[in-house]
Amino acid sequence: MSHPHPDLKAAPPLPRGGLRVTALGGLGEIGRNMTVFEHAGKLLIVDCGVLFPEETQPGVDVILPDFTSIRDRLDDIVAVVLTHGHEDHIGGVPYLLRERSDIPVVGSKLTLAFLDAKLKEHGIRPRGVRVREGDRRTFGPFDCEFVAVNHSIPDSLAVAIRTRAGLVLHTGDFKMDQFPLDDRITDLRAFARLGEEGVDLFLTDSTNAEVPGFTTSERELNPAIEQVMRTAPRRVIVSSFASHVHRIQQVLDAAHQHGRKVAFVGRSMVRNMGIARDLGYLKVPSGLVVSTKELEKLPDHKVTLVCTGSQGEPMAALSRMANRDHMIRIGKGDTVLLASSLIPGNENAIYRVINGLTRWGAHVVHKGNAKVHVSGHASAGELVYCYNIVKPRNVMPVHGEWRHLRANGDLAIRTGVDPERVVIAEDGVVVDLVDGRASITGKVPAGNVYVDGMEVGGATEASLKDRLTLAAEGVVTVVAIVDADTGALTEPPDFLARGFVHDDSTFEPVVPVIEKTLATAAEEGVGDARQLEQLVARAVANWAFRTHRRQPLIIPVIIDA
Repeated sequence: MSHPHPDLKAAPPLPRGGLRVTALGGLGEIGRNMTVFEHAGKLLIVDCGVLFPEETQPGVDVILPDFTSIRDRLDDIVAVVLTHGHEDHIGGVPYLLRERSDIPVVGSKLTLAFLDAKLKEHGIRPRGVRVREGDRRTFGPFDCEFVAVNHSIPDSLAVAIRTRAGLVLHTGDFKMDQFPLDDRITDLRAFARLGEEGVDLFLTDSTNAEVPGFTTSERELNPAIEQVMRTAPRRVIVSSFASHVHRIQQVLDAAHQHGRKVAFVGRSMVRNMGIARDLGYLKVPSGLVVSTKELEKLPDHKVTLVCTGSQGEPMAALSRMANRDHMIRIGKGDTVLLASSLIPGNENAIYRVINGLTRWGAHVVHKGNAKVHVSGHASAGELVYCYNIVKPRNVMPVHGEWRHLRANGDLAIRTGVDPERVVIAEDGVVVDLVDGRASITGKVPAGNVYVDGMEVGGATEASLKDRLTLAAEGVVTVVAIVDADTGALTEPPDFLARGFVHDDSTFEPVVPVIEKTLATAAEEGVGDARQLEQLVARAVANWAFRTHRRQPLIIPVIIDA
């Protein structure tokens, strides 16, 4: 298995007739999937998603892929192909289209509908190119064929990209549910046909590569969902991803069967289910879905609410219900059904919500105590099946953290792929397919680009470090009035502290430290206010650590008298 090296240089020019593959997101992380293919001077992008921030990134809304390496080549982009409509695959598109608005955006009906709703908020009208499985379209030197795959959102596609350098098959996110609710299974016949033709590079979804066996079918959740609808004494509140049309279809069917009415709660849920219903992906029995106003008139055992917030997001409906900050008051006898996974890193937030709901008397049914969720990704057994059907010459695991990529690479090797031809890359690593061999040739910048309110890229690693310091250590502002001629204090300095343990006498011992620092600076002829501020900040920081074992953010203000 070839591994990236920290000392990789910028990649050399692409050899004539070669294909370059660079992931700008989605490798080494779960989210912001984006892969750039370069051939014959043109670029094809597959997916452009966002990553959701962790607790160590306060104030950040989402994280984008880094467009630096393609920014001076925007005119060379022939299309952006979207494999499916999840945020981690389409969320970055508005930010890419801000840089060049007329890039053709290629996707299936539901994917483009979800994207259009998102772009409306940004005031962008895309050049949409609708495709479906079985279609073949050419974009510049890339001949793309679209293949049906099954995932936790309808209308997902894999894409086969034919170029003079060879045939690439990119699965997108997929699993191999043999009994999907819409009867649209992953098209293994197409995978086999492409395998016969000869797949030179196979990019496969690694999310569940560590999970043995096969991912359970969605239909196996029916009994657990049906039991909740049948036995819940009062209201049922279901929380799910706002894009999991099939999971919500099961909820609607079970509610209908047990004489309950349903209301959608939360902006994204209302919007997405409206789109899915209008396009025929969500089949709603007539009279089943009503407004929240109408629900209030019904007896509790006739009520089902479907809302967002299954990941413990602070602003989502479910978290607000748990915090008593929502018009829907959770009470004794209510049943809350969390019909989704625990995204790695979100566990604490989710358990906080579960505890909050339980405290108000709700019975919470979740993945930990009932069969109410199955993954949207292929487990090891399915991945091995695909390797054996496709028989790829080179493999590049995508979509996953390091452990997932490595596990997926190991599976490929166990099915007979030459270990030298299994490429484990990370964001920004350049992989070239030349003369039928894939190898790492260099790297491009691929940092985190933070979206903070209306500001893109304004927050940096340094400013996030400051925010964490503010949260953990507090802030101390030192205001000192200094005689410009002697460098001495004209009066005692003022200290303003927030989040730093103190009373009025706390800072008395640091005054001589500041005086000494200023005296030394005057002797050495340092009179520039900026330099004095840095010296004072360092002196106060050292004092704070020595005496209080704290490292607050120090803001020095020096005023010339």
